[in-house]
Amino acid sequence: MVSFAPTSDETAADQRLYTQARMVEVGCLDCLASVRVKKNSEQHTSIQWTEQALRDCQEFNRDGAAERPLHQPCSRLRASIDRAVADGMIEIGAEDGY
Repeated sequence: MVSFAPTSDETAADQRLYTQARMVEVGCLDCLASVRVKKNSEQHTSIQWTEQALRDCQEFNRDGAAERPLHQPCSRLRASIDRAVADGMIEIGAEDGY
C-alpha cells in the first residue's frame, strides 16, 4: 500500500533519498531474516522490514503473532546490527540530513 505517491521527479528523488540512501543489507546472525539498515547516530537506527524478513524472524514468530507489533525490536537482529556496526559494515552519521 502506497502512503505517498510523488507527483514530480524532484519529489520522487527526495523520496528515494529519504527511504533508500545509505541503507545496508543486514542479515540476522541467528535466523534467515534480512533487513535494510542505516544509523544516523548511535541512538538512531532505521530498519526496513520486508514481509519475508517478518516471516523469517524466529523471535517475532515464536509468539505466533500475525504481525510484528509496531516499534517492537528483535533482540537477535539488534545484536546483528551492532555487530555490523562494529565490523564497519554500517557507518554511523547522517550525510546531508540522511
